[in-house]
Amino acid sequence: MSPVSLKVLTYLCFTQVLIRMTSIIKLLPLSGVHGEDPHCYILQVDEFKFLLDCGWDENFNMAHIKELKKHIHQIDSVLLSYPDILHLGALPYVVGKCNLDCPIYSTIPVYKMGQMFMYDLYQSRNNIEDFDLFTLDDVDAAFDKIIQLKYSQTINLKGKGQGIAITPLPGGHMIGGAIWKIVKDGEEDIIYAVDFNHKKERHLNGCILETINRPSLLITDSYNATYLQPRRRLRDEQLMTNVLQTLRNGGNVLIAVDTAGRVLELAHMMDQIWRSQDSGLMSYSLALLNNVSYNVVEFAKSQVEWMSDKIMRSFEGLKGNPFQFKHLQLCHSLSELNKVSEPKVVLASMPGMECGFSRDLFIQWCGNPRNSIILTSRSLPGSLARSLIENPNQRAIELTIRRRVRLEGAELEEHMRKEKEKELEAARQRAEKEA
Repeated sequence: MSPVSLKVLTYLCFTQVLIRMTSIIKLLPLSGVHGEDPHCYILQVDEFKFLLDCGWDENFNMAHIKELKKHIHQIDSVLLSYPDILHLGALPYVVGKCNLDCPIYSTIPVYKMGQMFMYDLYQSRNNIEDFDLFTLDDVDAAFDKIIQLKYSQTINLKGKGQGIAITPLPGGHMIGGAIWKIVKDGEEDIIYAVDFNHKKERHLNGCILETINRPSLLITDSYNATYLQPRRRLRDEQLMTNVLQTLRNGGNVLIAVDTAGRVLELAHMMDQIWRSQDSGLMSYSLALLNNVSYNVVEFAKSQVEWMSDKIMRSFEGLKGNPFQFKHLQLCHSLSELNKVSEPKVVLASMPGMECGFSRDLFIQWCGNPRNSIILTSRSLPGSLARSLIENPNQRAIELTIRRRVRLEGAELEEHMRKEKEKELEAARQRAEKEA
């Protein structure tokens, strides 16, 4: 893709002498344009290059980061807007395997919850296959590079970035979600705002995009431009009607959610509804299932100041934490979930159902017509969740089921032989280098 080049002119007046300064701004989309691919862009301001987000998908499609790998050593700084896979999923890979070495900036919740996203994604893949694109050490190394910021905290860059200031502003959508304001020499301002939500929610305030006045350049997306969203009360009523009907019929409900982003809105809402005796739900079970569920909830408890005004008032007035759940049970494995009595509602990761506990439960439960499966996002084209959305009347689907199984007999012997050959080859290559 060709970069978009913009020339911005500013005028400075010194002792009645007009001096014209020119900044060259180029935007190179690597992924996330003309479709629904993960977000990843290079923004060049004069000689300084920002990487705006570093997204991937649940299937780790290498085509999404093919172009990024060509530019790795030119990147001077990374700005992360949200903690989910579509915005930072490739970060451990490009740091651990491609040697990306530069400052990375995010808000505090994006740092904490982003790490939870990547731990959960890694473990979900590693549970079913030999996953080697990155390790948990690569995840830790990538997040160790992150400089954590608060909203409206301005950082003045140095070196090649002299004269450039960056500031994260509230973006809504997920906790810590940011709209990035990039200012050059106090004059030219660039706004990077993708996936923002202008509406107030239970646990988050809306974004503040409307307060930004005529930036020199606005970088945004139109993912939901044609989507007509029903009123929140209607959506909630439809959700809970479906849930209650399923439970009363003796079925279980699978809600496919993300790890530590949108799931907080749903978890908070459902735990509150479960507390009401009038809801008719107190006799049924409610569970959150992912590899890091305990940590996600603990982090949410510690980040109340990043949440909505309503949550803050509740926290200050009642002296109780709104994420101290009374009915939501935290599970980290299918064996733990099996101990939760049925009928039950389970919030399980991943949203696309390409891997993770949501896929496992779908395979277990989809054959029973009493069960319900609720999808909370459109997910990327080609995913299981997207296939179900686009083909709601489909009665049979073909799935590849991966399992890690213990090798025995001839299979074990063959595996050991190949591992021995790899060790000998590695030793031979080391000997040749030393010689």
